[in-house]
Amino acid sequence: MLQVQLISENRDHFVEGLLKRSIPNAAELLNEIIEIDLNRKKTQNELDQILNESNNLSKQIGGLMKEGKREEAELVKAKTAELKERSKQLNDSLNAINDQLKDKLYQIPNIPHPSVPPGKSSDDNETVFETSDLPQLSDSALPHWDLITKYDIIDFELGNKITGAGFPVYKGKGARLQRAMVNYFLDTAIENGYVEIQPPIAVNEQSGYATGQLPDKEGQMYQLTDTNLFLIPTAEVPITNIYRDTILKSEDLPVKNVGFTPCFRREAGSWGSHVRGLNRLHQFDKVEIVQITKPDKSYATLDEMADYVESLIKSLNLPYRKLRLCGGDLGFTSAITYDFEVYSAGQKKWLEVSSVSNFETYQTNRLKLRYKDENKKTQLLHTLNGSALALPRILAAILENNQNDQSIDIPEVLRKYTGFDSI
Repeated sequence: MLQVQLISENRDHFVEGLLKRSIPNAAELLNEIIEIDLNRKKTQNELDQILNESNNLSKQIGGLMKEGKREEAELVKAKTAELKERSKQLNDSLNAINDQLKDKLYQIPNIPHPSVPPGKSSDDNETVFETSDLPQLSDSALPHWDLITKYDIIDFELGNKITGAGFPVYKGKGARLQRAMVNYFLDTAIENGYVEIQPPIAVNEQSGYATGQLPDKEGQMYQLTDTNLFLIPTAEVPITNIYRDTILKSEDLPVKNVGFTPCFRREAGSWGSHVRGLNRLHQFDKVEIVQITKPDKSYATLDEMADYVESLIKSLNLPYRKLRLCGGDLGFTSAITYDFEVYSAGQKKWLEVSSVSNFETYQTNRLKLRYKDENKKTQLLHTLNGSALALPRILAAILENNQNDQSIDIPEVLRKYTGFDSI
């Protein structure tokens, strides 16, 4: 959530940032927020004056009674009663204004970092790096949805029978390969200084608002009937909410957490070849890295996290590319995002497998997640996260890129986890 004071002080900068996101009514939205905030300040000031006057009058009552000035004391009592009623009205108004201000702020996305390119869609994303040599398969090569049937390692029909479309059942070596990737990704993150967290896979409404999934993505989340609980779309949500309403010690920074969870996304309205097989699922597994840092360290941290994700993909010997998302393709809460895509040789297309983002203070302002600087002043921290990695499309690329007519080779780094070299 953006900070109102910064909007008021740097209105033109915020308008420019929102226009980079292709939000045409940016100036109107921000002007409305500034006006609501001025009304809030005016109401707060009047309330403070009345409370101060009421306190002063209350102190006079005892003295008047001691002096025997009962009639004057009763007049003062009547005045304090009037002020009390007025203060109640103002307090109710202030609460309503605060709610109105918060609702408006929830509608406004984060401001893009200056390095984020302008653009309206994924077509305008900037390619930072791309593997030069892409694998060329034989004419008999298969896409992964045919390979998993050929080797009987994932069953979509069985998942449809048990739950519905988009909930596959992993079997035999398919299940073992899935588990191998999870363990490899977790072990590598721990070796790189991340502390493993095993969080709940359902969160309450407050947690959804704190990290920005609500109210932006409620249509994409599964809500548990008759509760305010939601199945998580990513481990970022519960892990980051560990630190909600917290003031961290400077010496405990940066916070580095990693967690493996299943993730749930409704993906309403998705259809076509791009969602076939493992390309888009309603339930999938993912290892997520989260960091919390001081503001002056967050962009070095972003580069560190992006380099780490890149090293994971390289270790799997998968062709990949790194993209800097444009303003129009940027996630609601992100100030900057790098996407990593691997090349799927069986489909001859790029598949997104990771997003690494810096949210700056957007989440921490909602979370009330802070630290005390060297002057003992409380400041908001920066949050970052990244997929390290999302499994389905990595698995699809491994199956397709490593196939031959008789088998599928397992990447070298995974073999000690799988216990086999090929399928």
